[in-house]
Amino acid sequence: MFLAGCDDDTDNVDTNLLDVGTGDTGILNYAYGLEQLEAAFYAQIKNGAYYKGLGASSAEKQILDDLALHEQAHADFFKGVLAGNAIRALEPDFSKINFDDRSSVLTNAQAFEDLGVAAYNGAGRFIQSAANLTLAGKIVSVEARHAALIRDLRQYNSFVASDVVDVFTPSPTSTMPGVGTGTGKERSKRPQEVLATANQFLKAGSRLSATSFS
Repeated sequence: MFLAGCDDDTDNVDTNLLDVGTGDTGILNYAYGLEQLEAAFYAQIKNGAYYKGLGASSAEKQILDDLALHEQAHADFFKGVLAGNAIRALEPDFSKINFDDRSSVLTNAQAFEDLGVAAYNGAGRFIQSAANLTLAGKIVSVEARHAALIRDLRQYNSFVASDVVDVFTPSPTSTMPGVGTGTGKERSKRPQEVLATANQFLKAGSRLSATSFS
């Protein structure tokens, strides 16, 4: 049910943006671009005063180190799979983020992780290969664990908050199981919505478009 054809028409491609392409290659490039951005973010954290000793506990440093390794591994994996079809290395722009401040670092970490989860969830419908769909499902499960961990660092037990999950609420007037409002499923975002956010953290020339996926 996730299968969908992709439009190969590139007449409307914005030449000021780097388009990810079409078909499964396009979706893999889309994921590769997002993973590059996340990997660069966690790498930059280590240069800030928060990480260097003015705020981060040893436990927080270990978490951030682990997340940095995971995101770089994801980016390297997609680069290897795509080989000659991979988009070029992107240049991030984190000028709006204060890496010396714990709140700024963790708030933006949560935003990046939540965005990544919603992006994978929204991209699944465009994937044609069963193998690639399985791959995306495995990676998004890791990204969801990242998001939950960062959310709990900021506020305990907030990993199922209504901004990322369509929270199920049982009906107060029914004793039947499963009767209520909400699906209990994670929220998803289509590529256009995701890139509108992600591009705010990429330099001109590195900003992405996904014209084949709407």
